[in-house]
Amino acid sequence: MNLLLLFIVSFTASLSTFYLNERLKQGPVRSSALLSLVVAVFFFFFPNLLSPYLTKNIPLVFIGSSFIGMVSARLISNYLLIGAAGIVFCTVYLNTSNFFNGYGGALGTAAAISLLAVLSLPVLRKSGKLTNGFHLLRKILFSRKLKKE
Repeated sequence: MNLLLLFIVSFTASLSTFYLNERLKQGPVRSSALLSLVVAVFFFFFPNLLSPYLTKNIPLVFIGSSFIGMVSARLISNYLLIGAAGIVFCTVYLNTSNFFNGYGGALGTAAAISLLAVLSLPVLRKSGKLTNGFHLLRKILFSRKLKKE
């Protein structure tokens, strides 16, 4: 039950941050910070509401998953893929939390790994062609450079 709740939190955090970022035009940093602050304050004032394991891990999973929601809609705009990246993040977090112990930036690194893992999956584009996510990312990055020149 604890693990299921962490996966739900991770899925919800990435989607809600992306929604606040893109639909409500709050920007990526403000969206992530605002939602993470709400969760952190909630668990600060109600530490005994859930088990100590969940009280410790839910804020960390939420903050890390909110980093995924900071992604630009030009790179990935499918809510299902963003939620999937949140689930991948929770899996990475649960399996490598001891490995990253003592390192700074562990949540951001795990979020980047999760987002890249989802981007590497084949993505069905609007034209109906199946393409690789990294190929799509490369195309986006290089098309910006060509437009600037």
